Amino acid sequence: MTALDTAAPYLGFRSHLALAETAADLLPKFTLSTKVGFFPTASGTEHSLDPVRLRRGVERAARELGREPDTVLLHNPERSLAGLSPDDGHGLLGRACTVLADAARDGLCRTWGVASWDTESLGKVRVKGLPSPDVLMVRAGFLVGIDLLDATHALRAAWQAEETWGISPFGGGHGTVWEGFDPRPFLRPPHGLSRVQAAFRTAFHLPVAAAMAVGTDDPGHLAQLVQAMAAEVDIATVSQYLHALHGLRQS
Repeated sequence: MTALDTAAPYLGFRSHLALAETAADLLPKFTLSTKVGFFPTASGTEHSLDPVRLRRGVERAARELGREPDTVLLHNPERSLAGLSPDDGHGLLGRACTVLADAARDGLCRTWGVASWDTESLGKVRVKGLPSPDVLMVRAGFLVGIDLLDATHALRAAWQAEETWGISPFGGGHGTVWEGFDPRPFLRPPHGLSRVQAAFRTAFHLPVAAAMAVGTDDPGHLAQLVQAMAAEVDIATVSQYLHALHGLRQS
């Protein structure tokens, strides 16, 4: 692993400070990404795309981390865009993206992007003409439905994002779901991997992603996932799988 991904609200809004304290002088050796968009309030947490709050959030992230993050992602913007008209949503998202693009230009981060849990909802906003993100971070893997995969593909094409990163390849868990489904036929033999490892490796093609974010609470699990990267995915089998999903949706 050479990259770390976090977000402002993790660990009760202490993730940046905790990472800086734990990693200390090792932190500069990693590529580091974080997310802004959720903010603490007296009653809990709220989401906002307010440009001033976003700029302050980026500045706070660099200050708490003790270094500028390599990438800053707009965190689940669909949360604040829900219910808005297409024009209002376009304007609000555009102002938020401009803040992050300006932050990258000003040296507060190297690149910027958007992290979306629900690309179907985000895809309802007209993104053409908005600043193009360097990174689009989206849900990935076998537990992502075909509608969401199609929405991600359309959003990525319309927005012309340079790179896609995946999140949640196990849908929040990595145990019992794979007892009834064996994803190993999606890999080219020989590989000798487990079902969980095969699910992780194939997630890089559902959708096609350059990186995958997973939890770090189990070092043994992480070691298995790193090992899985040596396997080769059978692209033809993945294509057949997607074709079958489209067929089931139409039937």
